[in-house]
Amino acid sequence: MPAVQSAPTATLAINGGPKAKPTPYGSGPRFGDEEKRACAEALDQQTLFFASGQKTKQFREAFAARYGIRNCVMCSSGTAAIHIALAACGVKPGDQVITASITDMGTCSAILLCGAVPVFADLDRSNYTIDPKSVEARITPKTTAIVAVHLTGAPCDMDALKAIADKHDLWLIEDCAQSYHTEYKRQLCGTIGDIGCFSLNDFKHISAGDGGMVVTNDEKLAHRAELFADKCYDRRAGADRNPFFTAPNYRINELTSAVALAQLGKLDSIVSRRRRYGDAVHQGFNNIPGIIPQAFVPGARASYWFYMFRIDEKIVGPRAAFVAALNAEGVSATAGYVDRATYLYDVFTKRQGFAGSDFPFSFAPEIQYKPGLCPNAEAIVREVVKIPVSEFFTDEDAQQTIEAIRKVASALRQGGSK
Repeated sequence: MPAVQSAPTATLAINGGPKAKPTPYGSGPRFGDEEKRACAEALDQQTLFFASGQKTKQFREAFAARYGIRNCVMCSSGTAAIHIALAACGVKPGDQVITASITDMGTCSAILLCGAVPVFADLDRSNYTIDPKSVEARITPKTTAIVAVHLTGAPCDMDALKAIADKHDLWLIEDCAQSYHTEYKRQLCGTIGDIGCFSLNDFKHISAGDGGMVVTNDEKLAHRAELFADKCYDRRAGADRNPFFTAPNYRINELTSAVALAQLGKLDSIVSRRRRYGDAVHQGFNNIPGIIPQAFVPGARASYWFYMFRIDEKIVGPRAAFVAALNAEGVSATAGYVDRATYLYDVFTKRQGFAGSDFPFSFAPEIQYKPGLCPNAEAIVREVVKIPVSEFFTDEDAQQTIEAIRKVASALRQGGSK
């Protein structure tokens, strides 16, 4: 990647000047002949049932081998994967589960579907992952699990979280929906806690439209996960198929597994290209007054689902104006990842987990979801700018993106007169 030169202050495109990024971002097809062949092979089996065909078995074996882990259970979505993981760990109504204060609703839906009460820990303001000190401060006698969310493809501080989980005898579940091949101290995220959960929805590193995986080295957890994903039917040879607890149907099908298997063959290349782009942008953001690059925990190797950075409005002015100017330069950018901390959604503030009922919040009337609960998370919501990352983006895209951000920050530091 060629070195990026500091561009002289120039007229912003939003004010009629030339764009710093005049060319569109690189693009390409996500699906091709490999997926078509895999789907044809699945159809030729004359069954699309996961337990009868070969594609689900092949994916499970390949994914487990790739992650160096003994068990992989496939399911219908990433949300289902987290629900399965919690259920396999025995999380029950009235339990409390600690998770990140900025995360997809799927993480929280899974907790609520167990009848458990979500407890939100604050984030580290610099790296946007869950703060272990906040986690420990939220532990009560009712706490049974921690769901660590590796947001944006960046790892949490897993040593600290694992020490807390071990100290308090808690399950540690990793939400890896955004973090394929993310590494923490040379360990793959998803293999450090008790269970790792992945998503195959249309917006992740690899996709089958939807789908999910649960991985674990614990044979008992793996078996309970298989049962919970399949209405508590035990499909092992000679097993008594007599359901002994209530479980949903989260089964995957052979067509989905076929696409996932073809996509898995592309994962190394996808992550490599995303890392090249993300690392270049991350490094290029250093030493720009008013721009605060994302930090990473020691030992991190991110896989960049997307990239976020913070702006100092005292230096470069309002975020909305910064984002508008950046978009005018040809750089895709949005003000933040979410519009509020997760605990400020109505489902929490109004304590309406299910229609016409305050279950499961009635188990914990002392827990209140209100502004100020997680100050760092709320500051992140206000401050961050999100830019996309794709395996199709080029070195030129990275250089022009950096140049555009330097240009906009420089102009806005001078009052936006240019």
